[in-house]
Amino acid sequence: MRASRVAGGDHRLIEIRTVSSPKDLDAFIALPNRIQKSDLAYIAPLAMERREALSPKHNPFFRHSDVRFLTAWRDGRMVGRISAQVDRRVQGTGHFGLLSAENDPAIFTALFRAAEDWLRAMGRTHVLGPFDLSINEEIGTLVDGFDTPPMLLMPHNPRWQPSRIEEQGYAKAKDVYAYLFNAPTDTPAWAERLVGRQARRGVVLRQLEWKRYDEELAAIVSIFNDAWSENWNFLPLDNLDLEALAKSLKPLIRSELVQIVEVDGKAAGFGVCLPNLNEAIRDLDGSLLPLGWAKLLWRLKVTGTKTSRVPLMGVRKRYARTPLGGVLPLMIMNALGRESVKLGMDRIEMSWVLEDNRAMRHLCETMAGPPYKSYRVYEKSL
Repeated sequence: MRASRVAGGDHRLIEIRTVSSPKDLDAFIALPNRIQKSDLAYIAPLAMERREALSPKHNPFFRHSDVRFLTAWRDGRMVGRISAQVDRRVQGTGHFGLLSAENDPAIFTALFRAAEDWLRAMGRTHVLGPFDLSINEEIGTLVDGFDTPPMLLMPHNPRWQPSRIEEQGYAKAKDVYAYLFNAPTDTPAWAERLVGRQARRGVVLRQLEWKRYDEELAAIVSIFNDAWSENWNFLPLDNLDLEALAKSLKPLIRSELVQIVEVDGKAAGFGVCLPNLNEAIRDLDGSLLPLGWAKLLWRLKVTGTKTSRVPLMGVRKRYARTPLGGVLPLMIMNALGRESVKLGMDRIEMSWVLEDNRAMRHLCETMAGPPYKSYRVYEKSL
C-alpha cells in the first residue's frame, strides 16, 4: 500500500493509501457496510459480486481504463474510500466513484484531493462522477428518496454525502430518476387498441428465446447502442462487454421478462426486467456463507421477489420521432408488467432515466407518477 498524509480538519493526520492487494480490496469493499450499518434502507451488496466488478480479470472496463482505488485512514482506522478512473475512450474528462466516508469534511477533502491529483497527473482537466465505474454501471449520488431501499444495481448513500461533495467545489452536471409503479394486471383499453393496430402493421412482441440466448443478447446490445447513442456521456457496449453482461445477468433472467419487439421481422426495441436481487439478499450482510447460497437460490427460484427493476430498455433511433416510436415502449412496458404479475411481482422500478429524456419521463410519469428517487452526477474543472 502506497500512502500519503494530509492534515485533517481536527488536526489529526489523514493518511491516503492506494489499494494494492486483495486484502486491501476486501477492506475497500466492506467499508460502506460499517458506515451505513444504522441506515435501515441500506442493503449490503454481495462481496463476491463486488470483487468481480472491481477486478481487471472480470470487468472489461479495465481494458480501456486506468483505475486507482484510494482509502483514507485516521488513527489506524479506515474512514473513507474513493475511486479515480480514466477511460481512454473519453477525452479530457476523468471520473470518480465508489465514494463512501464518515461524515467529516476533512475526510472528503483528503479523498478528493488525492483523486483529483491523480487525475491531473493523468492529463485530465475535468472530473465527473460518481461513476461506479462507468456510465453503464451504477451512477450518481442519491439526493432524494433515502427512506426506501435501493433496487438491484442502484446506489444508496448517506444523506450527508451530497453536501460533502458540493463542499469540494462540485456542481450538478445531471440528475437521473427512478420511477416505481404497480405492475398492471390488465392493459388499458386504449393501449390494447394501439397494440392491436400495430400488430396488424407487422409489429410483433415476443419474449426471449433461450436456445438463441447469445444471438438475442447481441440484438439487444445492438439496439441499446443505437437507441442511446445520442444520450449524455454515452459509451457503447462492445463484444467483451456483451460477454460479461451475458454471464452476469443469466442467473437472473426470466425469458418472459425480456420482451423484444419486431417490426417487419427485425428487432426494433426491447425491455429487460430483472428480479430485484437486493430484496433477496437484504438479510445476508453481503455474504453467501455459510447458508446464504441456499437462501438466495430459494428466494430467486422458489418464493420469488415482489419487486423488480427495468435496467435496460431501448427502441432504435429510426422510430424515435415517429408515431410507432411512441407506441413501442408502451407495448414493451405493458408486457413486462403483465408477465411480472404472473410471477408474483407487484412493483417495478424503471431506472435510471435522464432528467432531459422527456419522452421516457412522460411514459414513466403516465404509469407511475413523479420519480420516487433522484440521483445526481457532479462535475468540476481541475
